[in-house]
Amino acid sequence: MKGLRKYLSPFAPDQSGAAAVLCEFHGLIIILDAGGCAGNICGFDEPRWFDSRSAIFSAGLRDMDAILGRDDRLVEKIGKACEKLSADFIAVIGTPVPAVIGTDYKALSRMIEKKTGIPALTIDTDGTKLYDIGEKKTWKELFKKFAVKQEVEPGRVGIIGATPLSFGGIYEENFLKEYFSEKGFSKVLCYGMGDGLEAVKGAAAAEKNIVISPSGIASAKYLKQKFGTPYEVFCPPEIIPEWKERKEQLEHSEQIEQNIAMPNRKERSDKKVLIVHQQVLANTLREELLTLAMEQKIETDFAKITVASWFMLDDALKKEGDLLFKEEDDWISYIKENEYDIIIADPLLKKAVPFYKGEWYDLSHFAISGKKRQTV
Repeated sequence: MKGLRKYLSPFAPDQSGAAAVLCEFHGLIIILDAGGCAGNICGFDEPRWFDSRSAIFSAGLRDMDAILGRDDRLVEKIGKACEKLSADFIAVIGTPVPAVIGTDYKALSRMIEKKTGIPALTIDTDGTKLYDIGEKKTWKELFKKFAVKQEVEPGRVGIIGATPLSFGGIYEENFLKEYFSEKGFSKVLCYGMGDGLEAVKGAAAAEKNIVISPSGIASAKYLKQKFGTPYEVFCPPEIIPEWKERKEQLEHSEQIEQNIAMPNRKERSDKKVLIVHQQVLANTLREELLTLAMEQKIETDFAKITVASWFMLDDALKKEGDLLFKEEDDWISYIKENEYDIIIADPLLKKAVPFYKGEWYDLSHFAISGKKRQTV
């Protein structure tokens, strides 16, 4: 049945993705709702809320405000908030309510800027899509609004696409900066997770952008078109703290089978692997596993490695057989019909397939389970 879930919880929606992008940019963030959506964002979908604070408010829409489209009241509330709070910009994030009444976001943005004198951006999320769509829209709006032309700074790299919804539970603070610094970049800027609005304003100075999740691809394309900044779609597998240890274990087991268990090659060549996460990280893990097999000189160590996701799949990054899940029943049926030897995925997904008898490696995806710590 479409939409029925007996095992899986609802995944983080698009307005949560938008709020996740904006959390560290010192803006006044307004969730255009009656109160429920803002509560879900702060209570469930934003892990940073428990350790720090961000100026996230509910518009507190009442029935008549929504029915009559009283944008003037919203603007008045925002103006009063600006008198008490310091903010570099104002962001209004949509929910199902403004989607139903057809809110004019561009007009609303102009009204806010006229009232407050502070830059405003609006994100037309509607609560019916998933978090990565909200992230995609917000990244692009941010760079369109604030990035200005600058001289390219050699050795400077920008990282686009990092939020806790994609990496919560596996990301360690400052990992990306340290990783790319070791790769020879002198200045590493991780937009939205460590670096704020000034970094976005200076995005055109980057020698290169690294896109670590599908939600950042549209922004990277915009920056390339606008400023000529090249980009690479890549997420280092070492972003998973346990990956190095797991890889060493796999290498050790491969060497043992090479040297001692040569007759088992044919059996091992039939292994099928399914990796379920956001597409860029899943693709990276697939390439790592294939590279590992080649380094060990084992013929088709993995007969098939399939990448799947519940979120956006960029056609340019897909390989034959990669797939998108939409319904819980789709997931259950697919695992029943396809005998995978190894599945790498969030542990919540395992609850829906208790009949699965192969190897399962936990890989947290915060937008799916909200679980903050997981291992591969």
